[in-house]
Amino acid sequence: MSLKEQLKKDFSTITLALMAVGIVLNIALGQVVSMLKLPIFLDSIGTVLVGLLAGPWAGGLTGLLTNLIWGMLTDPVAAAFAPVAMIIGIVAGLCAKYGLFKKWWQAIVSGVIITLALSVIAIPIRVYMFGGVTGSGADFITAYLMATGRDLFSSVVITVITDNLIDKVVTALLAWGIVKGLPKRFTSRFPRANSVTE
Repeated sequence: MSLKEQLKKDFSTITLALMAVGIVLNIALGQVVSMLKLPIFLDSIGTVLVGLLAGPWAGGLTGLLTNLIWGMLTDPVAAAFAPVAMIIGIVAGLCAKYGLFKKWWQAIVSGVIITLALSVIAIPIRVYMFGGVTGSGADFITAYLMATGRDLFSSVVITVITDNLIDKVVTALLAWGIVKGLPKRFTSRFPRANSVTE
């Protein structure tokens, strides 16, 4: 299969529509959480959903576009984390591809894998671009850890991993539950959904 044919298959009209819904869902939930200053994010449920239904590349592009659009509209900090959002979609899609979203407990394992993958990119961004402070509810955890005598880097590492671990496990479980609850006639339009629904 040529690259053009693969792209046409991976980015069909229905996939593009799903990506648009995923982007809106991400930004809407992310804005609510940001306004409430909650210590989790819930801004990647749409990205993970697209990754599960349409594959890693569509999931990755959904995450990337979410943060770039969000950054332009209301929150410039979100744009800086666009590579992190992209990794979330790619890794979620890969986890689904290799059968790690078939059962609820596998969704939890996938949430852990996603957290570890994104941490490699998120930690340097948070430390070197923002000095550990991004305006999210997680800043309280970083500030507390630094007040107890930890240095900035270790405080951010602990914050990113613990905060994202909770968030991505919840996100993975919610996305898994949504996909499992979708009508078969809808999921059958996404060939990659079989790795979750069967």
